[in-house]
Order: sequence, then C-alpha cells, then structure tokens
Amino acid sequence: MAVTKTNCDNRSAMAKVDSISEEEILTMYAMQYKITLPADYDMRIIRERVATRGSALDGFPGLGLKAYLVREREVDGAEVNQYAPFYLWASIDGMNRFLWGGGGFGAIVESFGRPQVHHWTGIACMKGSARATAPSGASYQAELLPHDTDPAAIVEQARTRLQERARTPGVYATAIAVDPKQWELIHFTLWEKEVPVADEIRFQVLHLSIPHLDEIVSSI
Repeated sequence: MAVTKTNCDNRSAMAKVDSISEEEILTMYAMQYKITLPADYDMRIIRERVATRGSALDGFPGLGLKAYLVREREVDGAEVNQYAPFYLWASIDGMNRFLWGGGGFGAIVESFGRPQVHHWTGIACMKGSARATAPSGASYQAELLPHDTDPAAIVEQARTRLQERARTPGVYATAIAVDPKQWELIHFTLWEKEVPVADEIRFQVLHLSIPHLDEIVSSI
C-alpha cells in the first residue's frame, strides 16, 4: 500500500504525542469571576470578608491556587472597585464541588448575586523565585488569537514567554490558559510586591490559598 504524505504527517504527530511523558501532562483549569462594586463602595468590607473567610479554602481538595484579588478605583489605573478572585484548579471535581457542591460559591451568590464565571483550559503554571513571602500584587493579560490560525504555534510562543516571566525578579508564580470558545489566551502572574508592568490589569492580593499548587506546576 502506498504511503501518502497525510499518513506520514499523522504518524509524525502521533510520535510527538507518544514522546510526552506522564509528568508533562498536567490537569489544570483556570477560573475567575469579577464582581464590580459601586464607585463609593467601602472596600474595607471586602478586606474584612477575606480576612475572616479567606483561610476556609487553604486546604480545599482539588484547588491548586486561589488568589483573593481586588481592584480599587483610582489605584494602579483601576477605573472600578472590583472583587475578582482567580483560581487554578488541579481537578475538575474540586471546581465542581466549589461551584455547585456546597463548597463555597453559594456564599458569593448570597452576598452579591450570581456572577458570570469565566473559565479557561490550563496550559502551564510555573513558580518564580520570589517565594519567601506571600505575594501582594497580581497581573492579568488577555489576547484573542488571530482568526483561523492554528493555535499550536501561538501556544508554544506563550510557553516561551511564560518561562521568561517565571525568571523575572519578583515573580511568585505565573500561568497561561486558553478559552477555546473565544480563542482567548490569558497570562496571569502573582508578584511579591507591586506589579512592575503597566500594560497589564493589576490587582491587589488580599490572601492566597495554595493547597495543591505543586500538582499544577510544570517544568517546561
């Protein structure tokens, strides 16, 4: 039987898949909801909420990371007051339990109504070198992938940028993820101190829960 170019391409692709070790295949899901608050809202209410409740997820099953994030109007370029927790999940079961299994999301709904929950398929998460203290800042950047382009090359470029970001002084941890519905790529970073990049959305970190962070960290 003649060997066609398509067959060769398929075999080459399968060979690449077979070469990936189990250690490189990580399960990770990114998730965030943003609760925008009135301009005159007293953000001390959110700070008190996190101070009294934030540790509840410090040992939550399946949770890689939860960063309790806020933006305050006219601080770090923010135009709104916002409570915007960001999650990296090590398991879909953990995420499901949190959202509709009595794991904590009900308290958000009770206090603020039910926000839209954004979620992305995780690509990779890396630790930085600034891990002596808990991070105080976070940054978020999103980009839409060019229309009708193969995402493989773009994701590989994002992996390279992720490695560069992880080596940047002051980085606690950093991650990338993709929403394949809208083909949106996000890059999230936790910083030891203030966020040094001005072209990304900046947040203050009020608390960090990392019960299963090691399970989602890759060595790319």
